[in-house]
Amino acid sequence: ATAMRFLEVRTDTSILLIEKENDVARHQTGHNSGVIHAGIYYDPGSLKAKLCREGLTATLAFCKAHGVRFEQCGKLIVATSSIEEARLNALYDRASVNGLKLKHIDRKSLETLEPNIRGTAALLSPETGIVDYRELALKMAELISEKGGEIVFGKKVDRINEKSNLVEIGAGDSWWQARKLVVCAGLQADRLARLAGLNVDFRIVPFRGEYFQLPPQKSGIIKHLIYPVPDPALPFLGVHLTKMIDGSVTVGPNAVLGFAREGYPKFSINLGDIASSTCFSGFWKLIWRHRLHAINELKASLWRPAYLAECQKYCPQLTTSDLLPYPAGIRAQVVKKNGVAVHDFLFGETDRMLHVFNAPSPAATSAIPIGRMIAEKCIRG
Repeated sequence: ATAMRFLEVRTDTSILLIEKENDVARHQTGHNSGVIHAGIYYDPGSLKAKLCREGLTATLAFCKAHGVRFEQCGKLIVATSSIEEARLNALYDRASVNGLKLKHIDRKSLETLEPNIRGTAALLSPETGIVDYRELALKMAELISEKGGEIVFGKKVDRINEKSNLVEIGAGDSWWQARKLVVCAGLQADRLARLAGLNVDFRIVPFRGEYFQLPPQKSGIIKHLIYPVPDPALPFLGVHLTKMIDGSVTVGPNAVLGFAREGYPKFSINLGDIASSTCFSGFWKLIWRHRLHAINELKASLWRPAYLAECQKYCPQLTTSDLLPYPAGIRAQVVKKNGVAVHDFLFGETDRMLHVFNAPSPAATSAIPIGRMIAEKCIRG
C-alpha cells in the first residue's frame, strides 16, 4: 500500500519493493480472518479509529474499482450475560462517537436474524465486510508494476547501511542504493531495525491465532459475522464465527504464544525465535501479567473441547467434529521492556529511513490510509 501511494503522488519516483518470499501476503496479510472492520472497538479520536474508518471506505472503493471480491455481510456482537450486556452498551457509546451507526438487537430479533445463534442481546454493524486480503495484495502488486514500480521477490535483506546521502541495502549477492528506505517488516520489524543500526527497546513476540473451519454442510449456519463481546482487559477479540469470501465459515482465533515467528503448522519451533522472546525481560513481565488468560488460551489450544466451549456460548449446536483443520495466523506483537504490549502505531525514523515497528490490528483494513500516511511522512521528510 505504501509503494502504491508513492507511485500515485510522485510519478517521477523510482520505487523498488524488496520481498523475502516468492509472492506477496505470505505472512500476516495472508493469514488473517479477512474481515473489513468498521472501527467499533477503538478509542474515540485515536489514530486507530481514524485510520479504520478511512480504511473501510478506501478498501471498499479499491475492491469496486479493481474487481476484488468483497461482501458487506455485517457483524453481530453477541452478549450472553448481564455483564456482557453492560460491555455491549459501552461499545455502542464508543462506536457512536467514532461515527458508526450500530443497531441494538434484542434476544427475539437476534433469533430472527440468526436462528442458530443464542444470546441475550447484540449489536449489529451493517458496514462490516469480508475480503480475501491476499487477493487484494496481489492486485496492489499488479498496479505497482503497471505504474513502473519494480518488485523483487525471494530476496532476504541482510545488510542496511545508512549514509549521509543514501541508504545501501543488501540481500545476499544483490545490493541497491536508495535516497529513502521504508521498512514494513511485520514479524521481523525488530530485527530489521537492529540490522539498520537502530537502538530499539522492544521485541516482537509472536502470538498464534489458531482457526478451525466448519464442514461444508454447515457453511450456512450464519448470515453475519458473529463475535463475542470482548473483555476490555484483554487485547484480543475472542473466538468468533467468520464468513469467508469463498463461502466457508471459520472459527477462531484464540491467542497463544508462538514458538516460531513464521511457523504456521501446530507445534512449529524455531530456536532463534524462542531465544529472542525468552531472553527478553519484557516477555516474562507480559506473561506474568496475563498468566491466567495465557493458561486458558493454552488449554483451549491443546484440548479441543475447551476451544469449542468458547463458541458454544453463542452457537450451542456446534460439536468437536465440526472443528476441521485450518491454517493458523501469527500476530506480530510489540512488547516493551516493562512488559507492556503496544497496541498503537510505533515508528522509527532517521534522516533516510522510516521503520514501521508496529501497525496494529486492524492494519489490513487500514492498509491504504496507513500507506498514505507513511508516504506523506517520507515526502515531508
